[in-house]
Amino acid sequence: MAERTQVAIVGAGPAGLFLGHLLHRAGVDTVVLEARSREHVEGRIRAGVLEQGTTDALRAAGLGERMDREGLVHDGLHLTFDGAQHRIDLRALTGRAVTIYGQTEVVKDLVAARLQDGAPLRFAVEDVRVDGREGQVPVVRYRRDGAEHELRCDAIAGCDGFRGVCRAAIPARVLTTWERTYPFAWLGILADVAPSTDELIYAHHERGFALHSMRSRERSRLYVQVDPGEHVEHWPDGRVWHELHERLASDGFALSEGPVLEKSITPMRSFVAAPMRHGALFLAGDAAHIVPPTGAKGLNLAMADVLALAEALIDGSPAALDAYSDHCLRRVWRVQHFSWWMTWMLHRHPGHDPFQAQLQRSQLAYVASSEAAARTLAENYVGYEDA
Repeated sequence: MAERTQVAIVGAGPAGLFLGHLLHRAGVDTVVLEARSREHVEGRIRAGVLEQGTTDALRAAGLGERMDREGLVHDGLHLTFDGAQHRIDLRALTGRAVTIYGQTEVVKDLVAARLQDGAPLRFAVEDVRVDGREGQVPVVRYRRDGAEHELRCDAIAGCDGFRGVCRAAIPARVLTTWERTYPFAWLGILADVAPSTDELIYAHHERGFALHSMRSRERSRLYVQVDPGEHVEHWPDGRVWHELHERLASDGFALSEGPVLEKSITPMRSFVAAPMRHGALFLAGDAAHIVPPTGAKGLNLAMADVLALAEALIDGSPAALDAYSDHCLRRVWRVQHFSWWMTWMLHRHPGHDPFQAQLQRSQLAYVASSEAAARTLAENYVGYEDA
């Protein structure tokens, strides 16, 4: 079966769905293809910290109603080290804030909007193959319900994640990649208990890093640093709560426990692929880059890619399309540096090098006591108004 659209979007995560929404609003025809089921896509537990630029973009696209009703606006965050808690006032330092609203909820809103618009959104497609090379008509081939499909288009947006097929379709001679694997992983839990804090807590401790986040006023999201080779079954609930109590401890803070609803281990890596365009094939989000989660940047970086890509595709001029990759990569490398810096500063490093530990304490003390240093963290954390 053959069909035609203007932009074929591979991947129905937040990047692909948001791109489809923006293009649909601009009158550009799109088809979104997704290998997983709708239930799987809407059920994935992922990031939950939205930069101001991301929330502004969602509102401008008519997607902010539920986010504004249910999201939690945070004007600051806390750094805990040496048993003391220090607040970084994001709004006072930058005039901006972040919003806690889970990626799962963003995806649900985007799926609902696309279905309401009646725009094509196809889940559970198989054997996706893309060809967007120079000089050839862009085409996406796939199988659905046992039938072969061929989708011809003007452009292909690869929003299918780190392990997707789109980046792999770019010839190796064209693509340059950079990668760093970290000797840390995060064990995360979703707990059915009200958050013990009004704002996120990032904790540096001799036992390892910990983070207290949340997904709503009723549910907490918490993390502890573990070794990359660890297994979830080695971490019963009691052990996780014990480590959280130890690592988050500070004067006046009390951690509340509750039933653990979900538990997983996430390895940490940095990855960048360039260019983010080859012919009519454009990469966005995790298909082009991965950041460690310490800086809360993965979802926000994907949304920034999509805003730039939507603008380029709507413009349609060779100059706008040619500028896409370089424009995005400037932001990507700034985000990579910030995420690496937060990761370096907050985690326990292998070998427990005392010299390394003293450097980390010095850096944390500087951020906590210097307005200039705190502003650097705050400006990066809330997001960049321009890249």
